[in-house]
Amino acid sequence: MYINRLIETTILKAAKTFPVVILTGARQSGKTTLLKHLFENTHNYLSLDELDIRSIAANDPRGFLSRYKLPLIIDEIQNVPQLLPYIKAIVDREKIPGLFIITGSQQFSVMKNVNESLARRAAILNLYPFMLEEVTNSFSKSEIEIKKFLENLPFKLNHKNKKINLASWLLNGGYPALFVNKNISRNLWFSSYIQTCIDRDIRGNIKGENIIDFERFLKLLASRTAQELNYSNLSRELGLSVPTIKSWVSLLESNSIVYLLQPYYKNFGKRIIKSPKIYFLDTGLVSFLVSLHSEEHLLNGPMAGSIFETFIISNFLKRFKALDNQCNIYYWKNVSGIEIDLIIEYGNKLYPIEIKLTSTIYSKHYESLSKWINLLSEENIDIALLINDSDLTGKLTDKIFSVNWYNI
Repeated sequence: MYINRLIETTILKAAKTFPVVILTGARQSGKTTLLKHLFENTHNYLSLDELDIRSIAANDPRGFLSRYKLPLIIDEIQNVPQLLPYIKAIVDREKIPGLFIITGSQQFSVMKNVNESLARRAAILNLYPFMLEEVTNSFSKSEIEIKKFLENLPFKLNHKNKKINLASWLLNGGYPALFVNKNISRNLWFSSYIQTCIDRDIRGNIKGENIIDFERFLKLLASRTAQELNYSNLSRELGLSVPTIKSWVSLLESNSIVYLLQPYYKNFGKRIIKSPKIYFLDTGLVSFLVSLHSEEHLLNGPMAGSIFETFIISNFLKRFKALDNQCNIYYWKNVSGIEIDLIIEYGNKLYPIEIKLTSTIYSKHYESLSKWINLLSEENIDIALLINDSDLTGKLTDKIFSVNWYNI
């Protein structure tokens, strides 16, 4: 069963403009399936995941490429980066859009080699695990533009006929293999996934004796999702240096496992928090790492709110990246404790968003939104959103609106 992805239009547009399109992203996010679906009638396919093929490609890159008819999909380019200079020579000679469609899971290594070999010749896109609009098939082409999408949210009624259970979504996440095949053991899949990531993407970037420490770090970091990132605290708890912690966070970020949400700092002086907040990009992975194995345990546990916030933030990020929307996202918190979970900056407008895992709305749930709006010039804010689990949608105050999570 193939599930349509929001990024499809962006990929096809890039393939008509650039000679090379590079699709990066976490392992098992569906890159190969997506590209085979989009280009099955136009491109030949080559995987560099097989050892014998990698060996031939590395030893004779020019001869290897000459064996394949173009245009060509090359899967897992990070396994043979030696091919990139020869790909550059071919695209410079042929000057044809969409000549090579390339995937890579290790984003840092891919980007380093791309910058050296394919600068200005490649469009670089990133694929994440499924987002809500994809699995519910609720994407509207009329809502590609950010302003229209955000301002329509309070008036959607999709939640009246839910196809997805919230607890199940938070527990299992959006990796395609788990979503498409309901017979797969969740615990076994995530255990194998983590081990594969460590063996293929992580081990070569850290010392071998630190692998056990890295696994401890990964679990501790998962327990901090949706929190401010404090390198010193992590260093003390793990008994590792701050530079080591920073390098490991960067490694996870470059492999599309986590995202650092930066603070909004404009026009507020010095009395604001300036540390980023960390979010995992899949709630299923977070739930597994913190040993949540049932829907009831998750929803009734102390991390329910953090995992729900992680889901909402990551879903917005995935949407904006897939549609190539030119916007910035932040959070905001001052030393007095007033916090806005998400601020979307689009043009000269700001869209503040609060995220609460509640089915009953009280004024305290949007108190921070009200205070923050009062701090700013109102001309910059048309609407503010409270995303929650209530059936009550629509206007709460003059500028604050309630949105059910299912409608995002």
